[in-house]
Amino acid sequence: MAASLTLENLDDDGTVEAEESTANESEASLARPYDPRLIRVEPKMYSLRNIMDMIEEGEVDLAPDFQRLRVWSPKQKSRLIESVLLRIPLPAFYFASDAEGRLQVVDGVQRLSTINEFVRSDESFPLVHLEYLTAEVGGYRFDRLKNSLWAKRINSTQIVANVIDPQTPIQVKFDIFKRINTGGTPLNSQEIRHCMSGETSRSLLRRLTTTQEFMQATDGSLLRNVRMADREMALRVVAFSLLGLDGFLRRDGLDDFLNFATQLIDSSPDLIDISQIEDGFARAMRLALQIFGENAFRKWPTYPSSRYPINRAIFEAVGTTLYAAPDSDLREYAKIRELYRELCTEDYGFIASVTQSTGSPHNVAERFEKIREVILK
Repeated sequence: MAASLTLENLDDDGTVEAEESTANESEASLARPYDPRLIRVEPKMYSLRNIMDMIEEGEVDLAPDFQRLRVWSPKQKSRLIESVLLRIPLPAFYFASDAEGRLQVVDGVQRLSTINEFVRSDESFPLVHLEYLTAEVGGYRFDRLKNSLWAKRINSTQIVANVIDPQTPIQVKFDIFKRINTGGTPLNSQEIRHCMSGETSRSLLRRLTTTQEFMQATDGSLLRNVRMADREMALRVVAFSLLGLDGFLRRDGLDDFLNFATQLIDSSPDLIDISQIEDGFARAMRLALQIFGENAFRKWPTYPSSRYPINRAIFEAVGTTLYAAPDSDLREYAKIRELYRELCTEDYGFIASVTQSTGSPHNVAERFEKIREVILK
């Protein structure tokens, strides 16, 4: 029976097949009994002038690559500035501190980016669609407010920032941010991970997902994905290629595994060959396109159906298998296609493993085993 592709089958960006989780799986990381002494959060007060100085000096990291993908409308930006001018208190911000004292903004990135852009950027935006202050500042950029009461209000505004101590374990930080994630569109796991990660892993994932090989293999459907599904999928392949299935089984779920891999990339540059990762990933993308064509990383049953969206779990298993396999170990491409289409049609265990509870150890092992049987001699 042909599948019905509806909005329920897609993630909230509409480009990647959604993953269904059980309640136990989705809440597992939040339920673990952490030692309360590991959770170190200190509330601090900063003026906006102080924060913008710190941004300018590189002491506050706004994850610029993240901001490029998630841009507020002129109305949203202007209303935020208007709130500051009206002295309406801003919701609390959450920062993670590193060993050198630099702050990574996880909750409140867009708000701080907007304020910094208005006050300090050469491309300051005009205030539009205001609710209360149109007569006073409507259409103004910051340069028209300098040395005025309005400028002083912005610079002197105090914000509350809850700063997580660098000694707090990364998975505890991750779980804290999942709990307090309060934005209008709550951040997903990869967006939180991106904000918490270092430049080495960010740059690597950005390069992997902007290569010609990746864009061709994914048919351009993930270009500038606003929810970072592309970065997460690339990270899955890198993580499994570096640490293997056994490495995953030793971690506490998929998020913990991906967090650990990210930290490893950022903290052990001398132990990881970045160029080898990039070459292996590009080769895996080329092979996927050559073997599966426009159906690479998608379910591809034998019955007539619309083309499925890209599936994260399939990308992970196929990408990792092709990354590691020598050419001499691959089946003939026509045979791989035949076996894969049968797998997507008749093997309900495999179909479940890439659709439901995809982060469970059983389903991860299931799909890796089945994909290897299809691809390798």
